[in-house]
Amino acid sequence: MAKALRTDVEALQRGAVLHQSGDVAGAAEIYRWVLNANPRDFNALRLLGVVELQLGNLDKAESLIAKSVRYYEKSADAHYFLARIFVEKNARDRAVFHLKKCIALEAGHLNGLITLACLVAETTRPQEAIQWFDRALAIDPSAVDALFNYGKLLARLRRHQEAIACYDKVVAIRPNDAEAFANRGLVLHEVGRFEEALASYEREIAISPTSPDAFMNRGVMLQKLRRYDDALASYDRATALDPDQADTWVNRGIALRMLGRHEEALACYDKAVAISPRHPQALYNRAVLFSLQRRYEEATADYRRVLASDPDYKYAFGMLVESRLHACDWAELPDDIVRLRAVVSAGKPASDPFAIVAISPSPQEQLICARTYAADRYPPRAGLVRAGRTERNRIRVAYMSGEFREQATSYLTAELFEIHDRTRFEISAVSTGANDRSAMRTRLEAAFDKFIDASEMSDRNIAEMLVQSEIDILVNLNGYFGVERTGVFAMRPCPIQVNYLGFPGTMGADYMDYIIADRQVLPEDQRSFYSEKVVYLPEVYQANDSTKHIDERVPTRAELGLPNSGFVFCCFNNNHKIMPEIFDIWCRLLREVEGSVLWLLEANAAAGRNLRQEAEKRGVPAERIVFAPPIPLAKHLARIRAADLFLDTLPHNAHTTTSDALWAGAPVLTCVGSTFAGRVAGSLLQAIGLPELTTNSLDAYEALATRIARDPSLLQDFKAKLARNRGSWPLFASDRFRRHLESAYVGMWERFQRGEGPASFSVDPID
Repeated sequence: MAKALRTDVEALQRGAVLHQSGDVAGAAEIYRWVLNANPRDFNALRLLGVVELQLGNLDKAESLIAKSVRYYEKSADAHYFLARIFVEKNARDRAVFHLKKCIALEAGHLNGLITLACLVAETTRPQEAIQWFDRALAIDPSAVDALFNYGKLLARLRRHQEAIACYDKVVAIRPNDAEAFANRGLVLHEVGRFEEALASYEREIAISPTSPDAFMNRGVMLQKLRRYDDALASYDRATALDPDQADTWVNRGIALRMLGRHEEALACYDKAVAISPRHPQALYNRAVLFSLQRRYEEATADYRRVLASDPDYKYAFGMLVESRLHACDWAELPDDIVRLRAVVSAGKPASDPFAIVAISPSPQEQLICARTYAADRYPPRAGLVRAGRTERNRIRVAYMSGEFREQATSYLTAELFEIHDRTRFEISAVSTGANDRSAMRTRLEAAFDKFIDASEMSDRNIAEMLVQSEIDILVNLNGYFGVERTGVFAMRPCPIQVNYLGFPGTMGADYMDYIIADRQVLPEDQRSFYSEKVVYLPEVYQANDSTKHIDERVPTRAELGLPNSGFVFCCFNNNHKIMPEIFDIWCRLLREVEGSVLWLLEANAAAGRNLRQEAEKRGVPAERIVFAPPIPLAKHLARIRAADLFLDTLPHNAHTTTSDALWAGAPVLTCVGSTFAGRVAGSLLQAIGLPELTTNSLDAYEALATRIARDPSLLQDFKAKLARNRGSWPLFASDRFRRHLESAYVGMWERFQRGEGPASFSVDPID
């Protein structure tokens, strides 16, 4: 008997040698020979079961190893391999059961621990999985499979730095692991370390030069670094390797859109949709492009398709509502707005903050939306260390904007930049938008001590430049509007960061220290709805240009398409600010005031068509709605003089448009709202000495509009008062405003120098 046992042991040893050398058939023959002699030999049963597992014969493998366990249930390896079989059969619970038996029998069973950790990581018990990974790595810190899969779990849990550390160890051990470099690149992308992510993808391509995904991911990183031409080249490699990958066509389209090559971008999105008709990212980006081209009806159709494919697609619902507002497509709009506000209030990423400003009268909803958006799109990034500050007498202020061109923000601020006190301040511009080569751009480039074209710089490069330049106060003139670069502010490159002018609301981000306001636009009792500390200017928050040119020639009414007689109500706000409730009032005014017309800006053909139809539904002939095309500012200011009364909108007032009307001599009638965006016109009217044109309810708004239209002397009184006040009241007193704003900057800087955190404060009016 002893001799026979010794023979079986020797046979199993020979079988194991063959098995390990890859001779599976030879090993199986020996295991069967042993079982012929001793059918209850649990080692032979287990080892033959492993062979069948390797050959893909799962049922045979399960039968053999299960029998092995019945004969000897204390074999940790048998439970481990039985679990492996159940993994292959997708019987995860049974696999977990046997893995836990394996580890109970042999606490240091490394493969059992790793496999169990990976299985549990796929469930809703990530903390348990972490415990198993930690036990495995305590046994072998270089267990590469544990590190790789632990990295995947940590990335999913958004524990990005720990995930990167895992992948760093994996690639150090397996320097030719393309998948590890790919995963490492994805996590580096998530934390905004785009240059390192690019290097990781470059390494993946070197290992796997025929991987279309690697070239696509490389293109995405080049795009993030604003190297759009290089990104296109990478996408071209990806499409050559796999022309049927919709994601690559989508990203190629985004790069082309950023280069301004819109028709080529559209062709890419069309290609992606042809490959995958329900592809939400392709449809969403095509809708964004349609919106840029003011093709709002087509944008609306695509946003609907996005939501049909993925009802929770980020920001699609808000963009759908916004595109319909631009087209003045109000069918079912009230219900959509109610739904959107509810989803936003629940903290879901359904809308960008600028869209909510136009539709929500709730400052609390706007704060929730901004916080959600900032956390999702622009979370705080690793801060850049400022070594110190060179001793100097002047505070360095930089204004960052994507709108240093012919655009409303520049119309308001150009003179401010020119007249800043250079004995106390060094003033820089960081331009993140395209150069439109306009007269305004030329003027702005001359207005600053330094004008930096950062349109092709990455967020990190801009942030590093700001640190090296020792900028003390960085002013965000975009917020969540236009060509914004909030990602730079998220890196905290400057000790003081300010939200001003471009976005009429809170940014919901802790890295924005201050918002500049006045007590009309942001009353004390609303401060809790702003993440920033509030700096109150004493008279008006909005900068204005007192040198703004008005064309000398005022066109005739006939040239403008207006009737020769009759009262002209006007509103040159963007069409998306016109809400049905306001339009109801305007149509009642037209019915009440015989011979009157409503003169509006026509930003797109769909809006004009829909507004005429809406007027007819309200009993107003379509011809009493007159549309004005966009024209250069000086000519636009001149044509405003043909209007009698400017009617404001709610919940989003006219902002720059109010200043334009008042500068041109047209009285503005507004109704004060409950948010920053709905209180701007009232602030401007207060600052020019016409507070009586600010009403507190829509009923009062309508009643006063009717009185003015029916009483020519009342209208003339308002126009005369406006003409008298224009040169003497604070609204257009640019130098007075400049001194107030500079006092705000000094107050911020002095607090910082004292080591005090941001705090709300008021600027005293100058004598």
